[in-house]
Amino acid sequence: MQIDSFFYKFYYQWWKNIDKSIFLLISLLFFIGLFISLVSTSLIASDKFDTNSYSFFFRHLMYIFIGIFIIYIFSSIHSDTLFTYSIILFFVTFTTLFLVPIIGVEVKGSKRWIDFFLLPRFQPIEVLKPFLIVVLSTIICSNKTSNLYFKYFVSFSIISVVALLLFMQPDIGQTLLVVFTWAVLIFTSGMNIIFLLGFCLFVFFLLMYLVIFVPKFDYIQGRIFSFFNRDIGNHNFQSDKAIESIISGGFFGKGIGEGTLKNRVPEAHTDYIISVISEEFGVVAIILILILFLVLIYMVLKKINYEKNEKFKLVLLGCVSLILMQATIHVGVNIRLFPTTGMTLPYLSYGGSSIVSISILSGIILNLTKRKLNS
Repeated sequence: MQIDSFFYKFYYQWWKNIDKSIFLLISLLFFIGLFISLVSTSLIASDKFDTNSYSFFFRHLMYIFIGIFIIYIFSSIHSDTLFTYSIILFFVTFTTLFLVPIIGVEVKGSKRWIDFFLLPRFQPIEVLKPFLIVVLSTIICSNKTSNLYFKYFVSFSIISVVALLLFMQPDIGQTLLVVFTWAVLIFTSGMNIIFLLGFCLFVFFLLMYLVIFVPKFDYIQGRIFSFFNRDIGNHNFQSDKAIESIISGGFFGKGIGEGTLKNRVPEAHTDYIISVISEEFGVVAIILILILFLVLIYMVLKKINYEKNEKFKLVLLGCVSLILMQATIHVGVNIRLFPTTGMTLPYLSYGGSSIVSISILSGIILNLTKRKLNS
């Protein structure tokens, strides 16, 4: 009887009500990432972990199972409960972001990760991003005050603290990502575009001042200068190898396992996964993957068009904006359109924090786009 009750709740309260097209598209992107992990990046494990060559694949598979479970949890609960839990989890993960400068683990000059006793290493900002969108949207849509500029000020205060903590790690890519997402939210909520452009210019000049005149950020200055003048420094090694791999792969690639980028560039399976795919499967594969992302974003935007709840609209828009911007930065770095910065590709890149983050985002999207029969 209990088994029947479980399947009844699973089918009628979840599967029957979620948007199956969005869920299947998310599952397809996860599967592509798992497939790439199996056929293209598994050999990295033999050098990095001194273990069997399928270590990456099994780890990636475990992360995806965890991700699917997270998607189910976040998409199955009531929307009111979703917002309540998201606000609580925001403060929890926000606290861990504060702890990064104190107990964080430094890797290659950046302190972005935390080790918590028996818990695996994770990157707090990755887990924070989905809840940050919910909190910012809740503030902007709050009925407790009709003063829209006060709401903007509160949301700006929160995003400023998050951006400052990220900038001090330093993590410029994530800083730009969260500030961009906030800008999208306040612009769509009705902020004057002149005011918004003025603010963006202020932030730009502030960042330029810090990068140029503060010694802590010398390496960022080096990356920017070497991006415009490739004869300066050696900050373009990874992006140079990435673009070489894309070119060498041509339209249809070298074939499964024949690429060399994964062995020449550190973290190729995370920050340069699009180049690994292009080298072995060709530019055609990259175009198809980008089309899948665009279709996913289109499907969510189409749902937003029919949604009447303003907070739901804002959260969904924030989620797809973050996915789109993160994918854009990842691809832009790989094709040398942007200066080098560490940014994973949603759904496809290897990494526990990245998969947990995109799974939470996906769960929120599925929750707010499902049929409201049980609301």
